[in-house]
Amino acid sequence: MFDLRPVGYVIGLLLLALGVTMLPSFAVDLAEGVGHRYVFLESSLITMAFGGLMALACANAVDEGLSLQQTFLLTVMVWVVLPLFGAIPFMLGATEARFVDAFFEAMSGMTTTGSTVFTGLDDMPMGILLWRGTLQWLGGIGIIVVAMVFLPELRVGGMQIFRAEAFDTMGKILPRASAIAGQIFVIYLGLTLICGLCYLMLGMSPFDATVHSLTTLSTGGFANYDASFGAFSGAPEYVASVFMILAALPFVRYVQILNGDSKAIFKDSQVRGFLLVILVLTVTTTLVLTSIFPHHWQDAFREGLFNITSIISGTGYASVDYMEWGPFLITMFFFIGLIGGCAGSTACSIKIFRYQLLLASLKVQIQQIYAPNGVFIPRYDGRPVSEDVLNSVMAYFVMFVVSLGAFTVMLSLTGLDLVTSISGAATALANIGPGLGDEIGPSGNFQNVNDPAKWLLCFGMLAGRLELLAVYTLFTLRFWRA
Repeated sequence: MFDLRPVGYVIGLLLLALGVTMLPSFAVDLAEGVGHRYVFLESSLITMAFGGLMALACANAVDEGLSLQQTFLLTVMVWVVLPLFGAIPFMLGATEARFVDAFFEAMSGMTTTGSTVFTGLDDMPMGILLWRGTLQWLGGIGIIVVAMVFLPELRVGGMQIFRAEAFDTMGKILPRASAIAGQIFVIYLGLTLICGLCYLMLGMSPFDATVHSLTTLSTGGFANYDASFGAFSGAPEYVASVFMILAALPFVRYVQILNGDSKAIFKDSQVRGFLLVILVLTVTTTLVLTSIFPHHWQDAFREGLFNITSIISGTGYASVDYMEWGPFLITMFFFIGLIGGCAGSTACSIKIFRYQLLLASLKVQIQQIYAPNGVFIPRYDGRPVSEDVLNSVMAYFVMFVVSLGAFTVMLSLTGLDLVTSISGAATALANIGPGLGDEIGPSGNFQNVNDPAKWLLCFGMLAGRLELLAVYTLFTLRFWRA
């Protein structure tokens, strides 16, 4: 069995950092003067003590670096252990949540899914609300690092096509990654601050502006109110739409812009494709709403843009109950959630680049039919795409469809109806947030979902956030025998 100490060392350090991030919520509860005001201090001490002991116990292996198997295990275990400790304040705090509910909420936060089991958010202590936003913000920056550093090296789902823009991570724990990761953090923090200031100028309270900026830039979707973003109808929806789009673009392009390449973001074909899809879907939604409902076209455009952007980026905010928009738009919303944003962003789901690679491969196959003796090579961003990348993308598509079917069947076996089962499976695997139907739709939540279904959804959120294969690999005997 391979050495687990390098994995334990990194996780221990991350737990120390997680414990520190609980302190702002403690300060907020202390200032608010509500009951359970010391919960976050207690949770912080527990988390930091466990993380510190783990890091010290495994520190003697830090120079050995990470093997391929250890990197797979670390990538998955970070998204299991951090939600485990992130759930402590939910169990000890005012929510007094059961373990399954607390873990579901923390997993939904860290994976930036945005599904919630909590109601009564309007009257919930500010510390809990801030902690929910903090979990999503940490998960957002975390998935950017994973998507740019680990997944290209692990050859997961075609992500290796971005290896030239990532880092060499084998042999050491994130060597050479610190400089560019620092730039990404500055960009991520800067966009969050600007978003919060924009919300503040449009009338949000300082607390609401802070929490919603955290959950907007992470494309997470946790809100401070049961009405989600419906509590801020109007101009804030436009601001949220802009920053959800910015968060769904590849952060490596922002780094290139900072380093002098002002046109980097517009050269990226997945950025152009993503923006085009949003434009087409928003225009379609606007036309449908103005034709079948007494909407003014400006209101229809605003609601269409906001909700389309929220679903396609996987944020999961809802400003209205789009279940009332008719079967065409409801069906469209289900499928656009399976598109996703750009690779190397906080967005989730299948990702635009995989659809572009699929179309490039289909184009070559059609050309080959018309000219059997011709030599045609699929290209992406002007570069030839290797066969192993295409095979990896095809494997991901197949695995996603199979997983969607399997999770739907398993959720149905727990007693959920078909609509709840299939939309629940989709929202977990694609990390969208709300599902469809009265129970888990945009006007509902996951509180009344049975416990076995919640555990299945937790696993689905984890698998979907880490591109499926990174998680499924751990369940093969060959992995543990390597």
